[in-house]
Amino acid sequence: MKAGLSTACLYPMEVEKSFRQLAENGVRTAEIFVNSNCELSDPYRREMLEVQKEYGIDVVSVHPFTCSIEPMMLFTAYERRVADVLDYYKRFFEYMNFFSARYFVLHGNKPQNPFSDEKYFERYCRLKETAEEFDVCVVQENVSRCTSGSLEFLVKMKNALGDKAAFVLDTKQAHRSGTDPLDMVRALGENIKHVHFSDFGKSGDCLKFGFGEYNNLALFSELKKYGFDGSIIIELYKGSHSGASDLAENCRTLNNFLAKNIFC
Repeated sequence: MKAGLSTACLYPMEVEKSFRQLAENGVRTAEIFVNSNCELSDPYRREMLEVQKEYGIDVVSVHPFTCSIEPMMLFTAYERRVADVLDYYKRFFEYMNFFSARYFVLHGNKPQNPFSDEKYFERYCRLKETAEEFDVCVVQENVSRCTSGSLEFLVKMKNALGDKAAFVLDTKQAHRSGTDPLDMVRALGENIKHVHFSDFGKSGDCLKFGFGEYNNLALFSELKKYGFDGSIIIELYKGSHSGASDLAENCRTLNNFLAKNIFC
């Protein structure tokens, strides 16, 4: 179990600049948030690969900017759109192979777009099988404004798909859905492959580690109990930190906490 940072923390800074700033401040585990289609190709990809090689960064995951079109493209009755988006997402999977990234984050459908659970699971599996051709795993994130904001839905997905279901636990989004992240860990268990982290307390739900009052030791211990050995990616919004050096320092604090208390 190790802590890292998402380039999204420095949005709207361009992704290659945010990646370099994190690297220069000592971050060695990262998630890339692709903000634009052109960033999947050179010269932006090449520049980021040079940074990865220079600093030895483990790029664990990629988050696409296309979340908002997933209800229209993937969770649709119009089959041609499905074929199009599966083909398009191959560009992301190829991009991930350059960085040896393992997890592709999916937001999924929205409640405003009626779609049966069974059909949802079928579409998830089609996307996941496409990704597996590139040795990439699609992970369903719990997002409060999406269908996946419901823990009941995620449990149904886990029960329907078994080992095929893989999840990102987002602690901020769990709180925004009115769900304790601990309850999500206990319900989804070993199917959680990746974590987006922010602290929670009286000051808000998008705080640096240690700036909230939530029992993070209990959360990380519960994850370890279910065999989680992945990355805890700090994902904060603008205004929740003072820049790359502040983020990197908080990442080191979380890594030290994990090493001391979870024996990673």
